[in-house]
Amino acid sequence: MSLIHIVILAIVQGLAELLPVSSSAHVIVAERLLGLDPAAPEMTLLLVLLHTGTMLAVIIYFWSRWRERLLASWPVIRKQVPFLIGATAATGIIGVPLILGIEHIAVAWGLVAMPVAGSHQQVEVEQLFGNLTLIAVALVVVGLLIVIAGIRSRKQEGAAELSWRSAIGIGAVQGLCLPFRGFSRSGATISTGLLAGVDRARAEEFSFALAVIITPPAIARELWRVVRDHHQPGSGELWSHVLVPGLVGMVCAFVVGLFALRWLSQWLETGHWHWFGYYCLAAAAGVLVVKNLF
Repeated sequence: MSLIHIVILAIVQGLAELLPVSSSAHVIVAERLLGLDPAAPEMTLLLVLLHTGTMLAVIIYFWSRWRERLLASWPVIRKQVPFLIGATAATGIIGVPLILGIEHIAVAWGLVAMPVAGSHQQVEVEQLFGNLTLIAVALVVVGLLIVIAGIRSRKQEGAAELSWRSAIGIGAVQGLCLPFRGFSRSGATISTGLLAGVDRARAEEFSFALAVIITPPAIARELWRVVRDHHQPGSGELWSHVLVPGLVGMVCAFVVGLFALRWLSQWLETGHWHWFGYYCLAAAAGVLVVKNLF
């Protein structure tokens, strides 16, 4: 994996992670086109670094708005922070059992192989949902959701404040996104907020605040997978060969992520949200083409 490969993946990750178009779908397709193995340990470690870059971009971009909206005073904190806690709890209640259930069904139905006894290998949902056909289906579903929400939000008059019902709904939808690659987290959660009548800017801020909460555990999980599966002698080369160029990729993902967030905010606030949905529908067709060619 060359430095140019890392920069390309960083650009793809920085754009697709924060735009509502599914980073996993785009990164997997980009890896296939570049001739890289998505399951290789160096790819997992690189994606950990790229995710860190995009998370930092989210924090920098939204910090002033969060400080005003969520942290302005103790009464504001007492009113708004419970929404984040409740939504995150809903994500875990929906997402964790869903992942475990899918993994159990995948083994029972023979969709993935049972791990060898005594090995460190575990059945993981990524083994199933890295499938390009399933990714294309997820892109279609989220694309339709974004189109419907975007068109409806343009027609609605006024906007509602975030409520317990809308916050829990957004968190629950985020839980549904966890196991399905191609089902954009930001696209689904912001669209859910729009369909609930929440103000566009508020839906965006709340969606990415939830992302900052769940991203560190997701990064830690991926990092643990690298350590768990590749701790044998000689694995230090993995870190030395990927870490330094990966840090370059992290910086690239951070810069591109800031650009992507500005783009997302502009289209959302000017009523062009549904255009992202049309792109997801076109991307689904592109994924199927890549599947058949590679």
